[in-house]
Amino acid sequence: MPDTLERAISRFRRSSAANGTKPIRQSAAAFRASVEFRLSNLERDVSDVKGRINGLIFVVVGAVITQLVLRVFA
Repeated sequence: MPDTLERAISRFRRSSAANGTKPIRQSAAAFRASVEFRLSNLERDVSDVKGRINGLIFVVVGAVITQLVLRVFA
């Protein structure tokens, strides 16, 4: 397993060097903080989408109920 991981890392470094990009080095704490920040943003975005979908469902159900009431009493 470690040999496979080392080969994958060396392949990644070679492909990055071939592309002309320099690998970004950061500490584990900085990486954890950036991942935590991205996850919190993702959670907020998912929550926003859920709210919009719930609102859309409410509007559609309200329109259907309104049409049913109008057809029954009209």
